[in-house]
Amino acid sequence: MKKLHFFIIKAYLRPFATTFLIVLFILMMLFLFKYIDEFVGKGVDWFTVAELIFYANASNVPLALPLAILLSSIMTFGSMGENYELVAIKASGISLTRAMLPLLLIMTVLCLTTFYFANIVIPQANLKIASTIYEFRQTKPSFLIKEGVFYDGIDGYSIKVEKKDEETQTLHGIILYDHTKGNGNTTVLKAEEGEMYKSADEQYLILKLKNGVRYEEMRGERNRNQRERLVRVKFEEHEQKFLLTGFSVADIDEDLFKNNFQMQNISQLEYSADSLNEKRRQELKRLATDIAPYYIYSRDSLFAKYEPLEFDFKDPDFLRNIDENDRELVLHSALGYMRNVKSNTSPAATQNAAAFKLVKRHWVEFHRKFTLSVACFVLFFIGAPLGAIIRKGGLGLPVIVAIVFFLVFHITSTIGEKAAREGSWTPYAGMWLSTAVLIPLGIFLTYKATSDSSLFDLENYIRFFRKLNPWRKKAVLPKKETPGPL
Repeated sequence: MKKLHFFIIKAYLRPFATTFLIVLFILMMLFLFKYIDEFVGKGVDWFTVAELIFYANASNVPLALPLAILLSSIMTFGSMGENYELVAIKASGISLTRAMLPLLLIMTVLCLTTFYFANIVIPQANLKIASTIYEFRQTKPSFLIKEGVFYDGIDGYSIKVEKKDEETQTLHGIILYDHTKGNGNTTVLKAEEGEMYKSADEQYLILKLKNGVRYEEMRGERNRNQRERLVRVKFEEHEQKFLLTGFSVADIDEDLFKNNFQMQNISQLEYSADSLNEKRRQELKRLATDIAPYYIYSRDSLFAKYEPLEFDFKDPDFLRNIDENDRELVLHSALGYMRNVKSNTSPAATQNAAAFKLVKRHWVEFHRKFTLSVACFVLFFIGAPLGAIIRKGGLGLPVIVAIVFFLVFHITSTIGEKAAREGSWTPYAGMWLSTAVLIPLGIFLTYKATSDSSLFDLENYIRFFRKLNPWRKKAVLPKKETPGPL
């Protein structure tokens, strides 16, 4: 390898390391902002927070690499162009594409690293983050209850607390509505304070209330005094038990637990998608078997026993062909058939749509693992020639240009992914939309950079539009006077 190659690699690695750490830090701060209200002041030890940050940074590596590659490529070649180093390289007979060759080896390593993180590290990191948060919420059940807000995550109950001690997890000003009887707000418990913990066998969640009152509105009965409808019981201590199966701990973690495709690699995603498709086919076959008895006109044996009558079903008066005594029976029978078919098809249609959407999400995640690694190559072939064209280094203009092109990449990726999730496009077309948009742009910029095009020279555009102006004034040169004869 020539000294020039070492020079280019060294010039590239410095801004790449800086930009990568900056982008990774920004993504880490976004993760902390997402969970800051849930962890700060909740008694979470620093080791747990550090563990979550570590796993979050590991999962953010494939997201930080494309932007870092784009920004560092623009900064490297922009700085070399600004310092006339590219001019010296071209003067020695080395083209721009040849000067980019040593960086292609680095891009290959970064692409493979991105794919490894997307396929292996991210699923494991998501699983670790989910299990850590889930374990913390299981050990501290009052974690999900917010101050001044009714919490309906317990089946059949609604609870509200005025204040919560973050250190001891003691609840103050408790209001508990019991809806298990299905009679509305007929049973209410109010207590000054209480605490929530799990039973020894971890089967029940216990809410221990202190200094409270239980109000229960009894339904009035005949021959009874109406004043006895309201029952009020004061207590110093009272334990209310809830089954842990009805405690919706996973409601907030829907993206972490329900969407488990985020914790799978490509082979697992492919297997899960095929399994879901097979399950959908089996459910459709079962549905066809269940509703087949209601379509008696499709049976061949029926026409062998009875002579069919000629009906024009488009005629609103076709019922006149049926005997008047049997007409009502026929209508009730048909209505019953339709209701039975609807009762079978409506839930099946909902389940099939949900399963179809889940299959799409699996394939979207499958293609994402490849698009992130390919994006590193594409953004490099945009950033390197773009830096050679603008010929500006540092963190000024290169950052602005990099943000613009990264926004194009991000917006097209978001549009394609949303269309793929909703089923408007196939997952393949939606996830590869940004790559299809940026590849022609990278080829165009590489061509312009190798041909020394002044693509961002403002004077060229000013001269071009001046030529298009038909009313421009032409400069009138003064006539030279010819000297007369002496």
